[in-house]
Amino acid sequence: MEHHYAIIMAGGVGSRFWPMSTSHKPKQFLDILGTGETLLQQTYNRILKVCKPENIYVVTSTAYVGLVKEQLPALVTDNILGETARKNTAPCVAYASYKIHKRDPKAITLVAPSDHLVKKESTFVKAINSCFEKAAAQDCLITLGIKPTRPDTGYGYIQFIKSDVEEKDRRINKVKTFTEKPDAEMANFFIDSGDFLWNSGIFIWSTESILKAFDKHDPELGNMFKEGWDVYNTPEEKEFITRTYTSCKNISIDYSVMEKATNVYVRSSIFGWSDLGTWGSLYTHINKDVNKNALVGKNIMTYDCTNCIVQVPKEKLVVLQGLEDYIVVESDGILMICKKQDEQQIRNFVNDVKVDKGEKFV
Repeated sequence: MEHHYAIIMAGGVGSRFWPMSTSHKPKQFLDILGTGETLLQQTYNRILKVCKPENIYVVTSTAYVGLVKEQLPALVTDNILGETARKNTAPCVAYASYKIHKRDPKAITLVAPSDHLVKKESTFVKAINSCFEKAAAQDCLITLGIKPTRPDTGYGYIQFIKSDVEEKDRRINKVKTFTEKPDAEMANFFIDSGDFLWNSGIFIWSTESILKAFDKHDPELGNMFKEGWDVYNTPEEKEFITRTYTSCKNISIDYSVMEKATNVYVRSSIFGWSDLGTWGSLYTHINKDVNKNALVGKNIMTYDCTNCIVQVPKEKLVVLQGLEDYIVVESDGILMICKKQDEQQIRNFVNDVKVDKGEKFV
């Protein structure tokens, strides 16, 4: 594992999990599953199985550096990279990759979001180690694809074809196309075809390969971070990054590199994955009572309630009657009650609250 590194992306706001997730403390810093560990802590502990602790980096907003230190006290402080502006995943990957590559030109990196759920960790570890092996031997960019269980319109999809090289791991195939979130008809077609996977947003590559890919497919962005080569891992790095993030574009690694590159592979995986993007997705991963209510909180009493998700503080007594298919969330003095089918409106709620009631509630 000497040359194995990880980049944990922990800068998101997670507004769809409001009111638990707020701009002051987003969902990756919350124990949203009621397990005793935050999503960030779960991600870090999972990655320790494939990387040495000193090789794990966390990229986050400068506003959350303190939260990262508090929740991951064993993490090397210099491995917490603060972003001064939210510019999506490509700048995050470029920054961390250049910094790691200067330290170790042989580095093979795992890039993973901080707020995803992985239920089968041993299967996850096996998949990552297989991809590490391929990335060390070949100039390639690998993403983990999740075998879909339903025609979900909330995920991006990856179409695969047989690999153009002989693969030691038969679950690795060549990527043919990436598709953003489809409509219901297209999602059903993808499922029926059998050659599409969900895009997990988890990547594995050598730093040499991803930096070469930036040079080829997004030189504008790549060159901005390449200019800092002499200051990475020095006291001057912070000032350079502040300046660079002010002027660099806002773009995802998918648009910047992955959808343009021809050396992209996908490893099909089934390890109990969810991006936990919505309350509805969380509902499917929490134990239910006899009436199919997912309850997180120690003092929740329900009467004639079915198919609800209720998340409240442990000390809060909540009594509910007559609700079906509702989301009930209480956090820091904010109560939200919303139909599960209308959960996409939560972002609108957040915007309206910000305008009518002020920033302190969001």
